Amino acid sequence: MNLRAEALAFWRKALWSWDGLSAAFRSEKAIRQELAVLVASVVLTFIVPVSPAERILLIALPMLLLATELLNTALEEVIDFVCPEQHPMAKKAKDCGSAAVALVACALGIAWLIVLIS
Repeated sequence: MNLRAEALAFWRKALWSWDGLSAAFRSEKAIRQELAVLVASVVLTFIVPVSPAERILLIALPMLLLATELLNTALEEVIDFVCPEQHPMAKKAKDCGSAAVALVACALGIAWLIVLIS
């Protein structure tokens, strides 16, 4: 592939990613909340005295939280499409996705707590 084709492919992928983020933002309260957490965390890392490594962690973790929530949203959408009726396996899959989000949220909270205490 030539450079122009690569650039076009990259641009298309970026647009598809934007479409996914904006669709999730419009329909999911949790995405809007976690985007607010990301913005607040970024701003706070420039207000609270933190080391560069701490700043990276406190910016990367909310990004990971948002990414995990996007994956959880995608998982729930697919499950609802494939299995509209209640099923124990669908519940387990959704619960696991939710648990993944909760674990990343806990990691972010613990990281901020450690930074603020030390």
